[in-house]
Amino acid sequence: MPHCETCDRFYNPNSLKTDGTCPVCGRQVGEALTRFETVGAPWHFKLLVAATVVYLGWRFVQLVFWGFG
Repeated sequence: MPHCETCDRFYNPNSLKTDGTCPVCGRQVGEALTRFETVGAPWHFKLLVAATVVYLGWRFVQLVFWGFG
């Protein structure tokens, strides 16, 4: 857990700037974040999640028509 002695605060590593400096005073208190910690999920994972949601939605519609149709 990074601690800034100037501000006398503990910081969550995600609340620091990407270069590992304190957001208040700018002093180096932690390690710089890597690319994987700053970038979100890749596009193909988001596509897979969207396709899964569409597929399960369609299967739910089929279930409703099969049960009540």
